[in-house]
Amino acid sequence: MRTTMLDLHTGGSEKIVDITPQCADFVAQTGGDGLLNVFVPHSTAGVAIMELGSRSDEDLLASLGDLLPADDRWRHRHGSRGHGRSHVMPALIAPYATVPVVSGKLALGTWQSVAVVDLNIDNPDRQIRLSFLTSPAEGAGW
Repeated sequence: MRTTMLDLHTGGSEKIVDITPQCADFVAQTGGDGLLNVFVPHSTAGVAIMELGSRSDEDLLASLGDLLPADDRWRHRHGSRGHGRSHVMPALIAPYATVPVVSGKLALGTWQSVAVVDLNIDNPDRQIRLSFLTSPAEGAGW
């Protein structure tokens, strides 16, 4: 297994950040087949495979705002108002995703991208672990 860490600055606002280019660069170095696991080791961020650039990212943030409002209803209280919702979000948008890799290329659909979803305005810096698991030798099976 090959692995690397990406540093990502999300700033002080709710954000969805496209990390597809970094993922593609990482798997291109392998030239092989396997699986890319993308993992955010934070309790307040998630990874989504989704269409970006068509305002779908804005729709997702609006939907999360409706589902998880930034108000005082949350029992987990520290940091900014509504911070507890950031700790609930990874139950809806998991902190990981797995993407097939074929010949060193991400096997994403036409409009799919790999994105980090971050509602936590109190933590502007994130790390993302990319792990490439190679497929076994032909005929060896998983």
